[in-house]
Amino acid sequence: MTHQEKRAWIMLVVSVVGYAVYVAVVLSRVGDGRLTATPYAGALLWTVGGAIAASMLLEIGIGMVNPRASRVSDVRDREIGRLGDHVGQAFVVIGAVSAMLMALAQWHWFWIANVIYLCFVLSAVVGSLAKVVVYRRGVPQW
Repeated sequence: MTHQEKRAWIMLVVSVVGYAVYVAVVLSRVGDGRLTATPYAGALLWTVGGAIAASMLLEIGIGMVNPRASRVSDVRDREIGRLGDHVGQAFVVIGAVSAMLMALAQWHWFWIANVIYLCFVLSAVVGSLAKVVVYRRGVPQW
């Protein structure tokens, strides 16, 4: 398994776990009130920061486990990286357009913040999943 594929797996797992923790924390705070009245900003910031820190620590840990592993990227790695990034970036655009339309329609900022976060997570998950699939099945020939 190449270093880039390991990074894709880390991004995939950390993104899913981080968002699952965020959703669990927010839903546990709802109680009898409305979802939009639930405090979410702290949980959002902590889970994003925690996911970033976890990714960094996992990459450092993988580097320490096998310090002699090659980190050189070849043409195939760059093509797979580019393909995964292009697939994932579609969700960033969807999130930005959705947030803009929600703001124009004067939706509550709870929904705007959450759609942006969800689309960032989907971007990371789908992009990483695309990379892992291509690493396993090969680069598609167009």
